[in-house]
Amino acid sequence: MKKILNYIWRGWMVILGAVLTIILGIPVLLLSIRKKDYKYAYKFIRIWCFGMFYGMGFRYELKKLTDKKIDKNTQYVFISNHTSIMDVMLPCILMPHHPLCYVGKKELVKIPIFGIIYKRICVMVDRSSAKSRADVYRRCAERMEEGQSIVIFPEGGVPDDTSIVLDYFKDGAFILASKHHSPLAVFTFVGLKEMFPFDHSKGYPGKVKVYFTDILAPDQSTAELKAYAHNEIKKVLENSN
Repeated sequence: MKKILNYIWRGWMVILGAVLTIILGIPVLLLSIRKKDYKYAYKFIRIWCFGMFYGMGFRYELKKLTDKKIDKNTQYVFISNHTSIMDVMLPCILMPHHPLCYVGKKELVKIPIFGIIYKRICVMVDRSSAKSRADVYRRCAERMEEGQSIVIFPEGGVPDDTSIVLDYFKDGAFILASKHHSPLAVFTFVGLKEMFPFDHSKGYPGKVKVYFTDILAPDQSTAELKAYAHNEIKKVLENSN
């Protein structure tokens, strides 16, 4: 019975996503034609994220582990752990003053309607292509010059092995921060691995804990930034269990 209810719940997500995408997709597409208008399109993207997150029965509690503050006039590279599709909603919900551009996998372009919008607002990467991976830096730099901040999940995807607390970090986010002198805003999401896993027969609504973990200045080497960020996120995940 529980599995059946989970499948119904997941079905509701598809319906909710389709309705929100149809309603909000038109203003997003129109307002993202001109680069200078993306900040207005972002308002509708945030509404979509709020609708999906709360519409699926989730809420969040923000816990600050640092006294550092996000400056609304500074562009950041935002990173966090990645365990669920619902992780994607949280940066937009948390960041009203920083129009965000996500680095995401190319495969999502194939989703009807959503794929058109996704292509417009994200930097897509084909992980099987070294050329595509290398070109991400240039395209992210262009987005940052247009006033956007970048969201990257440095694990590069959700590991198939659910026993992995935090997968190995790829270099991209840290190279980008170093090359463009942008601080790294580090967040840790706790709970969605159990609440909304990729196993469609499992999950439940509830409160997600969001830890604002740290802000790292881009004055260290890529290796140092990556090691420190990985250690800090992993420490939060282990201590929250």
